[in-house]
Formats: sequence, C-alpha cells, structure tokens
Amino acid sequence: MDDSQTVDLKEPALAAFLAWLLPGLGHWYQGRRAKAVLYFCCIMGLFLLGLYLSSSRDKCLDGPGTIGWGRAVYFSWRDGDHRLAYLCQIGVGAPALPALIQANRMANHRKVWWNGLMAPPRLPEAPLPDGDPNADQPTPNDLYHMDHYFELAGFFTMIAGLLNVLAIYDAWAGPVASAPTGKKDDEDRSHA
Repeated sequence: MDDSQTVDLKEPALAAFLAWLLPGLGHWYQGRRAKAVLYFCCIMGLFLLGLYLSSSRDKCLDGPGTIGWGRAVYFSWRDGDHRLAYLCQIGVGAPALPALIQANRMANHRKVWWNGLMAPPRLPEAPLPDGDPNADQPTPNDLYHMDHYFELAGFFTMIAGLLNVLAIYDAWAGPVASAPTGKKDDEDRSHA
C-alpha cells in the first residue's frame, strides 16, 4: 500500500517567484493553503516586528528631524557592512523593496517618502548640498543610539529574509519526502 501523497507544484518557477514576491504566495498558488498562511504569518510577522523595533519618534542627535520608521531595513551603496544585511532582508521580497526606492531618492537628493521608512541614514561627514531635502534624516550615530533594539531589529529582518529563501525553495522543489521505513524493516525480517 502506498501512503505517499503527491503535491501538484504547478509551475515551480512561477511558484518560487510568487513565494519571493510575498511570503506564502507561491504556496497559495500551488493550493497548499495551510502552509501559505503559516509562512506568511511567521515570516511577515518577524519582518514587521523588526520594522517596528527599528522605529522611533525620538529626535535625531545629529540633525533637526526624528529617527522615523523601519530604519533597520535600508540599502546603501556607501555602507558596505549593511549591503550584506540587505542581501538577507531582500529575501522577503516586495516588503523590502521600498528600501531601494528610498536609497535612489536619497542618492539623487530628493526628499525621502513615508516618514523615512527604510531610508538609508545620511552620512554626517559627507557635505550636504545647499537646501538638501534630507538634512533632517538620521545618521548612523542616531540609529545606533536606539539601545539594543536596532541591532535586534536588523537580526529579525535578516532572519525573516533567510527563512523566506527556504520557503521559496519549498515552493520550487516541493516538500522533502522521507524514505519509507516500514518496507525495509519487513524485508530485513523475511531474510532473517
């Protein structure tokens, strides 16, 4: 008797892309609804918790503005250490993409949107052009004065991205099947 179940993966490449776009979406497309809800709740919950922990209404130490929202997730060409962190965070897909928009706006001296959500910090040593619309943005010094929450928030958002990479693989390749153990045991007893 065969107790194994087969899972219709439909189009595995499309399912993997959908799983990257939004955690759980690829599994929803494949009809694996319980797994889709589980992945969405766990991965997005962890990512959103990280965004929440890296938000503050505190005034900047190095500027006239406030720290703002979701500061643990940002992309910056200037900050080599954080590029690796963002490489992990982008595993969450579309929820991490505003960081690229904000980095582009900041690099082109245009005002960042959404109260600075996912905007990179401005470098205090870099000369600001006259009338720079982002002079009120926090610096790395401001972010690291957020107690231990900023580092914890970065850790949570990176883990969420890495977990979604595993979920993407599951959407592409399907569940891992284990070898049937009962059949081998029966063969061993018949030869003894």
